[in-house]
Amino acid sequence: MAAGRMEIRLAGSGGQGLILGTRILFRALSLSGRLAAQSQSYEPTSRGGFCHSDLVVSDGEPDYPLVTGITYLIALDQIGADRSAPLISRGALVIADADLVTEPPKGDFRLCPAPLTGRARALGSHRVANIVALGTLIGVADICPAETLERAVKLDTPKKFAELNLAAMHEGLRIADELKAVAD
Repeated sequence: MAAGRMEIRLAGSGGQGLILGTRILFRALSLSGRLAAQSQSYEPTSRGGFCHSDLVVSDGEPDYPLVTGITYLIALDQIGADRSAPLISRGALVIADADLVTEPPKGDFRLCPAPLTGRARALGSHRVANIVALGTLIGVADICPAETLERAVKLDTPKKFAELNLAAMHEGLRIADELKAVAD
């Protein structure tokens, strides 16, 4: 499991569940014994404006609560990728929605285009792309155990959507396995 300081951003547009996704990841990391600070920003439109939610994670209390150099980025659409690109650190992991990020950022980092929204749609709702993305992130980056993320999903999503969200998380883990197989 990854240790040390991490700066994680979920970025995209309002309505994609970015803040919920970060809250779930925050819970999973907390259950794993990590300390984190969460922040979020969104444009004043209810849907479609730029939105991001960040976590600064460390083994001890985070010394600064805002992202200054992203080590893990999930970009759920083009605006999220474009607006986050200047903050991506060298050696970072960038997971970009393969359908909605048509011009992924370029740089000295690992780019993983992934069918996040496509797989969410196949599960029955594009609205769980955020949870597919979380499964993909922890499967590729090993930032917390899958069982811990599963527990956080159960704790932080409404019961009537629990089954769909758990399926989305597991679909993300399958995407991670596919990405790792291609990298090998």
